[in-house]
Amino acid sequence: MNKVIDPADKLILALDGMDQSEAIELVARLSDLKWVKVGLELFVSAGPEVVEIFREMGKSVFLDLKFHDIPATMFGACREASKRGAELISVHSCAGVSALESASAAVAQGAEEVGLACPTLLAVTVLTSWEPRVFSDELAINQALHERVKWLANLSSKAGIGGCVCSPLELNFLRKSFPENFQLVTPGIRKDKSSLHDQARTMSPIEAVGAGASRIVIGRPITKAKDPIKTFQSFYKDLEVS
Repeated sequence: MNKVIDPADKLILALDGMDQSEAIELVARLSDLKWVKVGLELFVSAGPEVVEIFREMGKSVFLDLKFHDIPATMFGACREASKRGAELISVHSCAGVSALESASAAVAQGAEEVGLACPTLLAVTVLTSWEPRVFSDELAINQALHERVKWLANLSSKAGIGGCVCSPLELNFLRKSFPENFQLVTPGIRKDKSSLHDQARTMSPIEAVGAGASRIVIGRPITKAKDPIKTFQSFYKDLEVS
């Protein structure tokens, strides 16, 4: 028997491509929604306060800004981000061990300064928009894409990062290498191949969870649907299995 899945804790709604008012209106209409993702576009247009707005609405926030810089800058940025109350914050694993360790220390310090729980850092491995051949050709990386993902996940784990962002196609072998408390959060979730947008490595919701995803991120298939409420409910029900 499969273990019971809590769909509210598994599904993160990405609010990319929406302005603040549109995002708030949609989130307010989704009573079953627990997690939202604030990415670069919404963060830049609405400002850091948007994280606090969603927290006041009772939502958990994945702040997906993918920090990638020198250790000192990573420290400062992650410390400030942690003060906003996001539960998950993304960084780039290829920033290296020193920068990742700085980021980890920073979120602990920032959260403590304002009396919040320390957020979990998620290290991005290889973006889900990359296809293996293009990845190799354009970046001149000799490792196969899946080997690169595993290498970066290992590097992140050694640096004390709490999990990784990866494509669903890498979930199976990563989950075999890392325990359940090392979170694997995956975008690139699609019901079918007709709405891939710019995602290259995709999987269905229940397949991703079955392969070991801690949480799945779904954006445009819901937010750009003709009926976002109905579409969200459809994805939600897909996860209501035991």
